[in-house]
Amino acid sequence: MNGSNGEERVVHEVAIVVPKRVLEKEGNCVEVLVTELKKRGMVVDRVVGLAYEFLEVAAPLETLGNAAAELHIRKPTRLGIDLPFEMQGSEAFFRQPDGLLFSWFERFRCYQHLLYGIVNCGGYDVTLKLDGREFCWAAGESLVRRLESEGVIKQMFPLHDEFKRKELLQTWALNWWNFTNQPTDQIYSYFGAKIGVYFSFLGMYTQWLIFPASLGFIVQMVDFGSLQFLALPSFFVSTILWAALFLQFWKRKNAALLARWQINCLVGPSQGYRFLGMEWSSLPFPKELIKNIGDERSKEKAAYQRYEWFAYRKRFRNDVLVIMSIIYLQLPFELAYTHIYEIITSDVVKYILTAIYLLVIQYLTRLGGKVSVKLINREINESVEYRANSLIYKVFGLYFMQTYIGIFYHVLLHRNFMTLRQVLIQRLIISQVFWTLMDGSLPYLKYSYRKYKARTKKKREGGSSTGKIQIASRVEKEYFKPTYSASIGVELEDGLFDDSLELALQFGMIMMFACAFPLAFALAAVSNIMEIRTNALKLLVTLRRPLPRAAATIGAWLNIWQFLVVMSICTNSALLVCLYDQEGKWKIEPGLAAILIMEHVLLLLKFGLSRLVPEEPAWVRASRVKNVTQAQDMYCKQLLRSISGEFTSMTKPEQEQQQDSERR
Repeated sequence: MNGSNGEERVVHEVAIVVPKRVLEKEGNCVEVLVTELKKRGMVVDRVVGLAYEFLEVAAPLETLGNAAAELHIRKPTRLGIDLPFEMQGSEAFFRQPDGLLFSWFERFRCYQHLLYGIVNCGGYDVTLKLDGREFCWAAGESLVRRLESEGVIKQMFPLHDEFKRKELLQTWALNWWNFTNQPTDQIYSYFGAKIGVYFSFLGMYTQWLIFPASLGFIVQMVDFGSLQFLALPSFFVSTILWAALFLQFWKRKNAALLARWQINCLVGPSQGYRFLGMEWSSLPFPKELIKNIGDERSKEKAAYQRYEWFAYRKRFRNDVLVIMSIIYLQLPFELAYTHIYEIITSDVVKYILTAIYLLVIQYLTRLGGKVSVKLINREINESVEYRANSLIYKVFGLYFMQTYIGIFYHVLLHRNFMTLRQVLIQRLIISQVFWTLMDGSLPYLKYSYRKYKARTKKKREGGSSTGKIQIASRVEKEYFKPTYSASIGVELEDGLFDDSLELALQFGMIMMFACAFPLAFALAAVSNIMEIRTNALKLLVTLRRPLPRAAATIGAWLNIWQFLVVMSICTNSALLVCLYDQEGKWKIEPGLAAILIMEHVLLLLKFGLSRLVPEEPAWVRASRVKNVTQAQDMYCKQLLRSISGEFTSMTKPEQEQQQDSERR
């Protein structure tokens, strides 16, 4: 069930793809599946498509509540503490921004539990049939897993809610007048926390870009006369302070979003964010730890230390492999491209060369990403989030090299600022066109090709039919749409990986070479305004509804942005040295000394601002302290009542004996 303003309505949120129904009904596995789904309290609609049949599944609120209670999902209550959900006390729990009791992530977990929780409880094996083929459903076995292994269930995927999808199209994707303002709460309610946090970050970043874009336009276009030599250093200092403040204020906004969405997380020094009460994966402790339970503390400590350093050693080995592959395999290719680019005189040929280079490097980097996934699978990580962050760091290293090595080549070896500006313009324009084509055209082409294949197959099966075959059902159209998946590994990351990577590479390019091309900030602002709408259309129109993922922040990408700010301090300082040495405005000795002093001051300011600006707003911190205090008070009172109840239930001799033992 789903609803608006408290009214419940049936919403089919999951689709199951199965073969078309046949004449035989007794023992037919699809009929058995439908019967079992209804026994579990779900609503099932059957839609026949061109090649397959689709089971649209909806779950009433009571069914979802019972599943949440079985999963022991912890939810925030009006008392300010998180408690395991119980259907009888549902009124005590906070509701979502859209008025629903469960978030999309929680509902999808309940659907998975309901579907995979259909087991054979009869105590004996059941024979299932399909198209003359028989197979056994063993006692205690999951029906859905059995049908998946037999190839009966082709796919299971979440469905779009047409009412909310159209509402988001009007208020978000097609609402160009708001520019960077987005219905963040609606995005969170429909897509989950991870996508909601990303678009909130993208909108805030685009809003904050207005200041450096305006300043960069003035620096690029206005002649300051005798003060011209101060324009670029002033712009450089302004952009660094702007970036440091932006990242710090983003942390504040992120904390406010989590408080508004009632998402409670634990923040540790090295653990990142972990949801309360949600076990993503268990830490695979070595066998010797289990053997040492109850042994001396020193032995247990030694076992933990050996295990910890063994995990670090495996991660360090994989990091070294990635770095060495970048140096020995990718670096020569990048240097060859930059050298050929430098000797070419035609601008048209340079654009063509850059486009070909981006296509080739895209394939090579995806290959590197798949290798990184295999390396990560051999690592020991505490959770899926740890593994995903490790993948992000490794793949970003590959993209960092292929994006910036050519630009560094122009800066350090040739010191040709006109060529450097041309390279930056070409990279920004071609990259934007490339990513836009990939985001918009590729999913639509995949969708059209799948529809064409299905229609062609239907025509061959139907004989000499000349009429056009129409696809009328919504669920079948959803089936033909591609998934929102990452280009380097579906198991760890979704399509937000590519979008976040594109944004980080853009930030690095405009920041690290700000002194060479101040107007790049204006181009980035315009590009991001387009990016918000194209990504929204992609999610709502051309792709399936993404699987919800538990993520409370942008994760490892925040550390990457912090790294890019530090890198931009170093690269822009080097640019200023080259620029003023070349033009002869300053003498190299005092000029270099001033730039080095400015570099160190900016590094201190960058890290100092993280201490001056709190990461949490005062109201969030006060609310959190209040909730903790209320939880402690409630638990103390409950404990006292429990102790006093046990004492009063004793007989008088037992009470006297208890008091005597306490005196002793």
